[in-house]
Amino acid sequence: MEEEKGALVQSLIDDVNKIASIGDYRCSMKKEYCNLARRLKLLTPMFEEIRESKEQIPEETVKALVSLREALVSAKELLRFGSEGSKIYMVELVLAQFRRAKGRVDAPDVELYEDLLSVYNKSNDAAADPDVLRRLVEKLQLVGIAELTQESLALHEMVSASSGDPGETFEKMSNLLKKIKDFVQTENPNMDVPVREKNLPSSSSGQATTDGNPKTPVIPDDFRCPISLELMKDPVIVSTGQTYERSCIEKWLEQGHGTCPKTQQTLSSPAVTPNYVLRSLIAQWCEANGIEPPKRPSSSRPSKTTSAFSPAERTKIQILLCKLTSSNPEDQRMAAAEIRLLAKRKADNRVAIAETGAIPLLVNLLSTPDSRTQEHAVTALLNLSICEDNKGSIISSGAVPGIVQVLKKGSMEARENAAATLFSLSVVDENKVTIGALGAIPPLVTLLSEGTQRGKKDAATALFNLCIYQGNKGKAVRAGVVPTLMRLLTEPGGAMVDEALAILAILASHPEGKSAIGAAEAVPVLVDVIGNGSPRNRENAAAVLVHLCAGDQQHLAQAQELGVMGPLVDLAQNGTDRGKRKAAQLLERMSRFVEQQKLAQAQAEAQAQLSQSQTQTQQPRPHTIANPVDI
Repeated sequence: MEEEKGALVQSLIDDVNKIASIGDYRCSMKKEYCNLARRLKLLTPMFEEIRESKEQIPEETVKALVSLREALVSAKELLRFGSEGSKIYMVELVLAQFRRAKGRVDAPDVELYEDLLSVYNKSNDAAADPDVLRRLVEKLQLVGIAELTQESLALHEMVSASSGDPGETFEKMSNLLKKIKDFVQTENPNMDVPVREKNLPSSSSGQATTDGNPKTPVIPDDFRCPISLELMKDPVIVSTGQTYERSCIEKWLEQGHGTCPKTQQTLSSPAVTPNYVLRSLIAQWCEANGIEPPKRPSSSRPSKTTSAFSPAERTKIQILLCKLTSSNPEDQRMAAAEIRLLAKRKADNRVAIAETGAIPLLVNLLSTPDSRTQEHAVTALLNLSICEDNKGSIISSGAVPGIVQVLKKGSMEARENAAATLFSLSVVDENKVTIGALGAIPPLVTLLSEGTQRGKKDAATALFNLCIYQGNKGKAVRAGVVPTLMRLLTEPGGAMVDEALAILAILASHPEGKSAIGAAEAVPVLVDVIGNGSPRNRENAAAVLVHLCAGDQQHLAQAQELGVMGPLVDLAQNGTDRGKRKAAQLLERMSRFVEQQKLAQAQAEAQAQLSQSQTQTQQPRPHTIANPVDI
């Protein structure tokens, strides 16, 4: 018992020593953190005296020390957060805590708190007071790209670690950080920004200024990575549909996070796919603003990734592979489950498992009658496909027919993971052709229609990626995807609206897709989304309507009757860049259509008047009959 008490006292001393080792508190609350750390260090002599005392420690004292240790652990976490955490969140959280604890805060801190709230509570588009932003930048010391990037990463770490629902709070803090960064870049164009962005004359709209004061173009929000807030060089899409810079999201995933940083939704798959459309738009924007388009980071890794596995670890994998070929179903199931977990844990595992020849054996298990083994096998292939080098090996091993079979007849979880595997494999463009040709699209449409919420998301993501290839669009339409998408658009709750509109926007460019969407009476739904949807959904709805109305006056007339003109004008002024372009195209077609209607009406009226005039001219005059004369 005395040994346990001695260990408790020693742990208290260790905790204080760890607190003493924490330094470099972030400046916004440095004074408060230093005061707290200093006071906690004063406890060390007392703990040492208790440790060296020969007297027995009373039970009540032990309980008090246990409670004190819990408080020290909490204080240590708070101080560590003060050294590494988000400055913006720190000001909001810690100032409120100190205010409650002390009953007051110093005048400079009150000013900081109020400045923060004044910007925090403005709408996203409202201009913040430059003086307020300048004070925030100085007090928070967010004066350069390095500090801003560190703040962004700290903010995302804080949100990820939150056990609550941080969505709205995160959006507010993220928008505040964007305003601060825009202000810093505008005020100090020569700070440590990337070379391609230095000394470029522009105004806040990206156009050149004439006052001789060169300023950096303000990067559109859609072109920034939500994590780093930097212009994206290699944008990639995650399973929630959000886009990030590849290096940032890969670092996020390598740290063990399983959620989307922006939405905090659980990622159904860690796979990412290049956002070629956005990359093209970024290049166009750079060209228009005289900036060298960002180049994708060159890969310094060898053409074939090799693992750093020890001989013992490879031996363990070899034993598992032997069990995969065992005649005992239990051994197969256990081995497939173990490989599934190993492939999920880290990149080296994925490389080593593939190197030892596991992929063909897992492909063989896709046709096993044991549903659990089948589920483990397809999920193991999904995890292995995260490694770029493994994608080709999975395809060349003939996995697609087996994955399609699981997609058709497996358990619901197996079907979901099969869809996610097809999405991961289809990141490689040539694989889109192979997967579509081997019959994957009809069962994906079925899963989109009847799957769980996660299954529908996986199917939609895979279909979107596959339909980037023109040859797969007709297959999807013939599989009945358009009626399913229209049903998802009008479902209560609208959980799949984003995905449904994104797929429709791709299919509308195909003749069969355009015909099917028109036949599904989509125009009223599209007009409603253009008027009331999110920015991205309004953009996609307008893109679909552009294709529908191309050479089809019936859809133009219907959209006009439904009152689309007002929402289109608003979209042209306030939408995303692509949304503005689509709205402008539709408005131009609507204007031509209205002019044609007026011209046709004027011609019809003129023709009617001419016909009436000719009719009156051609009628015979009535003869006058004299009154008879009496004889």
